[in-house]
This record gives sequence, structure tokens and C-alpha cells, in this order.
Amino acid sequence: YVPSQADIAVFEAVGAPPPADLFHALRWYNHIKSYEKQKASLPGVKKALGKYGPADVEDTTGAAADSKDDDDIDLFGSDDEEESEEAKKLREERLAQYESKKSKKPAVVAKSSILLDVKPWDDETDMAKLEECVRSIQADGLVWGSSKLVPVGYGIKKLQIQCVVEDDKVGTDMLEERITAFEDYVQSMDVAAFNKI
Repeated sequence: YVPSQADIAVFEAVGAPPPADLFHALRWYNHIKSYEKQKASLPGVKKALGKYGPADVEDTTGAAADSKDDDDIDLFGSDDEEESEEAKKLREERLAQYESKKSKKPAVVAKSSILLDVKPWDDETDMAKLEECVRSIQADGLVWGSSKLVPVGYGIKKLQIQCVVEDDKVGTDMLEERITAFEDYVQSMDVAAFNKI
């Protein structure tokens, strides 16, 4: 945990502070810089930069930067090179596979759970018949659930009925229109609760 001559060798080779996004390296650089006056007294023997590290690794730090071998290697590929026919065919094939896989994904069906209050005209209305009329409404994307009679007052009860609808196929306006069409039994209809599923 004590700076050594190896740190000084690397510090001198780096020369300038690393950029701020390399914060660990910058912290190390500033730490070693704080030992400026004591660098000669730090432990270890100062060697050439490439002599530090594993013994079986060749020292390449002193190699000439303008080696002719480097010119032959194009690490990132050149933009002006033509794409081979095989690579082009493979890319097109993979794009087609991706598109077909994407199109096969089932679309998410938006559904809602609706609790309806269906109010009769008076206490003499046949509530069993009223419920039968409401449940007779059939539509694609509509499923009727449980129901119960809830007292309103003066002996009058309203029908509270649950249904699940697919949002794209069935709306509350359509339900209200179809339910209030049974005008012998139904006075009005309200949405008591509306929850997305």
C-alpha cells in the first residue's frame, strides 16, 4: 500500500494527468504526484517501464511506433471496402428472421373490468328478468361475471353486475345503449367502477 519506484516509472511515462472520466487513474496520478519531493526515497529499484510486470511477457514499450507491420493491420475495417456477397446474404437472412419473429409476437389485448349499476323503475320490477335481459347482451370481447342486488331505498334494489371487456371491441357507451334499450325494466345504468386489467 506504499508507492514504489514502479509507480514513479509509470507516472513519468504517463506525463500528463489522465482525463476526468478515467477517475481511478486520475486519483492514482494525483496521489503519486503528492510524493514529488520524496520520490527518490520510495522503496524499490527504478527500472525501465517495460521491465515491470510478469517475467515471461516480452517488453514492447520501447518498440518503434512506426513499425511497417502496423500498416498492414486494419483493426476497424475500412469503409470503402466492399461487403462480401456471403456476409451480405447472411445479414439479409438474419434481418428477415428478426422481422418474422417480431411479427409473430402476440399483440397485448387491453382489457378492463367494469362494475355496472343497473337501476329499475320501481320496487315492483322483476329483478330476475332484468338480470336475464342484461346477461342476454352478447358481444365479441364481453364476458359477464358475478352479480348481486343492492338495496337503494324504499324497497328498491339495483342490480350490480361485473363484466370484463376488451377495450378495442366493447365500450361503456355501447353497454349503456344496449342495457337501457330494455326500457320496461331499466330506468338507468351507471358505471360504478372501471379498472384496467
